[in-house]
Amino acid sequence: MARQEQVLVLEPQQELKFRGPFTDVVTATLKLTNPTDRNVCFKVKTTAPRRYCVRPNSGIIDAGTSINVSVMLQPFEYDPNEKSKHKFMVQSILAPRDMTDMEGVWKEAKPEELMDSKLRCTFEMPLENDKTTEHSALPKSASASLDDGEVKKIMEECRQLQMEVQRLREENKQIREDDGVRKRKITPMAASHPNPLASTAMTKDEGLSTRILALCLLFFVIGAIIGKLVL
Repeated sequence: MARQEQVLVLEPQQELKFRGPFTDVVTATLKLTNPTDRNVCFKVKTTAPRRYCVRPNSGIIDAGTSINVSVMLQPFEYDPNEKSKHKFMVQSILAPRDMTDMEGVWKEAKPEELMDSKLRCTFEMPLENDKTTEHSALPKSASASLDDGEVKKIMEECRQLQMEVQRLREENKQIREDDGVRKRKITPMAASHPNPLASTAMTKDEGLSTRILALCLLFFVIGAIIGKLVL
């Protein structure tokens, strides 16, 4: 008697793709969906068990639900000229309604009750443009992955920096005020002990101010005269 057709829906259906670089563990996800009204037992097998770690590699999928299986390829030295011959098989069987021992179900299963689906494995290396894109996207991914604790820490550091800036501003303001008081104290002392050089400088400043004032008045008068002529 022929075996039953697979009741589970596999995603992907025929091929597991693993994208390098393969210097670290590379994970592919296999989604198993049970669209029936019966619970289904499943097992995931591979032709290269030493190269892969599968979690979970067996279990029960309740009626109308799905499960994600992580297939982790272990690091290895990739050869683009070598084609992958690794294959996976998803084996399943309808769970008895009164099931108490899943291992017993597999042992007692008849060949015609077993269902299976096969998938092949393919390896791909990222293109140079993809590598550049991935590197440029790293800061964004890192910021997106910050947890609440890290965000609070950053906000607290920002608050402390703002407080430090405010403190420096107040110190600068105080220094200016102290400088003004010191200048006011120095002025009476300078008046009681006149300095000839300072008197000369003050005289020059006064003369310069007088000339500036005279020029301003002259420009004002000229402007008024020109304005009357225009009108």
